[in-house]
Amino acid sequence: MTETAATEMLVITRIFDAPRELVYRAFTDPDQFAAWFGPVGWSVPRETVSIDARAGGRQSFTMVNDADPSLTSPADGTFVEVVENELLVAHEEVHDFPGIPDGTVMEMRIELHDEGDGKTRLVLRQGPYPVEIETDARQGWGSSFGKLDALLAG
Repeated sequence: MTETAATEMLVITRIFDAPRELVYRAFTDPDQFAAWFGPVGWSVPRETVSIDARAGGRQSFTMVNDADPSLTSPADGTFVEVVENELLVAHEEVHDFPGIPDGTVMEMRIELHDEGDGKTRLVLRQGPYPVEIETDARQGWGSSFGKLDALLAG
């Protein structure tokens, strides 16, 4: 009998002090994406970012550790559903990621909702994650969203 690790979807809800169009653009414009994505201590060099935000389009980039640039984390996903200023859904087949079996299809779903007064409620669903990795993923997104707050305020 094969034992399977418990998995769950990461769900994060966050309010940004910016309209949906600006939050959406931060996810789909390569220059903006490179400026904020990745937790503190990691960056995304602009030359590694490619985003074609349409169903069937791809998103690829590489996060690089600021202290040790030999540590990298590449990502390459395919958008399966896109509704401008409202929804981004992408799938990525995972390989060589500790704790996640090779070939696992990870889904990332980003919903943007108008909260009034120029604010946007973002709901992120991503996974499946093994339970022991979910906490690190949550912290990484939280750190990235802090950088996104700063970009949107700028």
